[in-house]
Amino acid sequence: MAAPAGSIRFNTDSKKLEVYILGPVGFGTLPNGIWMEVDSWSPDLQTGGARGLFGGGILYPSTYYNTIDYVTISTTGNALDFGDLTLTASWYGAALGSRTRGIWAGLQQASPPYGIDNRIDYITISSTGNAQDFGDLVTAVSGGVTSGASSSTRGLIAGGDTNGAGANTNTIQYLTIASTGDSKDFGDLTRTRYATSCVQSSTRGVFGGTAPAYVNDIEFVTISTLGNAADFGDLTAGSANGSGCSNSTRGLFTLGLTPTNNSINYITISTLGNAVDFGDTTTARFYGSSVSSPTRGLYAGGADSPASDYNIIDYVSIMTTGNAVDFGDLTAKRRGMGACSNGHGGL
Repeated sequence: MAAPAGSIRFNTDSKKLEVYILGPVGFGTLPNGIWMEVDSWSPDLQTGGARGLFGGGILYPSTYYNTIDYVTISTTGNALDFGDLTLTASWYGAALGSRTRGIWAGLQQASPPYGIDNRIDYITISSTGNAQDFGDLVTAVSGGVTSGASSSTRGLIAGGDTNGAGANTNTIQYLTIASTGDSKDFGDLTRTRYATSCVQSSTRGVFGGTAPAYVNDIEFVTISTLGNAADFGDLTAGSANGSGCSNSTRGLFTLGLTPTNNSINYITISTLGNAVDFGDTTTARFYGSSVSSPTRGLYAGGADSPASDYNIIDYVSIMTTGNAVDFGDLTAKRRGMGACSNGHGGL
């Protein structure tokens, strides 16, 4: 039975208050509405809006970036320059964020033999400026994720390529976002993966993607614990080099290469089960990067062939379904960026 509008409950899983908000029939996980977290912190009050950041990347075949772009997710318009990563030219790194910090890790060096760098960078999201050293990965990886999974306190980096030539791993590493220091071992994915897509709630991180061929299985962990991942369900098609973003209840995956398409899938993070079709991005592409606020998901950059890169940014409303709409442009065309925000579903 649906609760009366405005009802309040304490969610013992997430340890947060929730309010019942009415919507049209079929909206959310209940017949006429959905439980949404009550959050006293507002990114709008802190930064003028939830920020999405995109760092690093490559314009094929040999133009590499250490640039960090940023956008205000609640608006539309072109990205602005935030600062630079510490690695002069880098791509295929993982990124994750808390309400205050953005972190990049698992960067791949631009020059041959395209070696793996173990450094971890961080920035303060509400300001602008260059990244600073955070620490090192215990296992150096690249091509790991386009958006790392995180809660408000802990970040996870799952899978990746350990040598720049396809030596993939199933290792999950974790770090404490508010401190600095090296990563530590969390557990293992159910299979080796790279170019892994991630979504999160405050309790769960969910991963899917390349292994190294196209696969459709997705798996999850409880972020606050340590241990190995377990099966969650399946995407609608095999995915590679896609991306993920989420609010506290729903996760969105772009499928990337299946081969190249523009499909978006969604899951309800608190349950287990298969993904459902959400809609389409404005163009079919892979190695794009995603960020989110509680209401919007953005998908930026990527390529539709080995030699064709994009600077476009799309957006969707997470709690509806439908096709993406144009948001604006990145400062440069590129693929393989690490992306994070201070408004995603893990916070």
